[in-house]
Amino acid sequence: MFHQFVVWLASTVGQWGYPGIIMLMALESSFFPFPSEVVIPPAAYLAASGKMNIGMVILCGTLGSLLGAVFNYWLALKFGRPFFERYGRYLLVSPRSLEKADRFFERHGHISTFIGRLLPGIRQYISLPAGLARMNIFAFCAATIIGAGIWVLVLAAMGYRFGRNVQLVMQNLHWITLAMVIGCVVLVVFYWRRRKYCLSQIQQWEEK
Repeated sequence: MFHQFVVWLASTVGQWGYPGIIMLMALESSFFPFPSEVVIPPAAYLAASGKMNIGMVILCGTLGSLLGAVFNYWLALKFGRPFFERYGRYLLVSPRSLEKADRFFERHGHISTFIGRLLPGIRQYISLPAGLARMNIFAFCAATIIGAGIWVLVLAAMGYRFGRNVQLVMQNLHWITLAMVIGCVVLVVFYWRRRKYCLSQIQQWEEK
């Protein structure tokens, strides 16, 4: 059943072309539960067959991811923020909690959004807390483009190499996803240690 869906999707992407990639990836990046693993690899397979351009596939996939993420960001900013400001006390979400979230995303929103785009189960929803916290939209878009671009590049490489062999694509993605999770953990540790070091240097400079 899944294989038939992938075949249908490859055919659909071939018919819709690059706008189809943008639309499907925008859906995947928003709240709609649509896996990117069945969008980019078939498109990359078409690129390997000479029917599409691999650079355009990656570009359109990244653009679609950005559009979906910005949509989620806007939803959270437009509706989520007023809701929590008005009814948060009934859900144990205090104004102070919202202020803490604002400060967190002001300081760490770029790294949080970037890492979130690389983690399964989080990449579609990291835009929501960013919107609630009113993260700087330019920093949000930059972090989203970099994180989403890396993920799309990985998917495109898998599809370009293994084509319609869904089993091989998923097996390799499993290991790559695991490597990304480990890499994100290392990046977070490095980020916090580096930040702690910089803060200590600033403190020493101020004491002098």
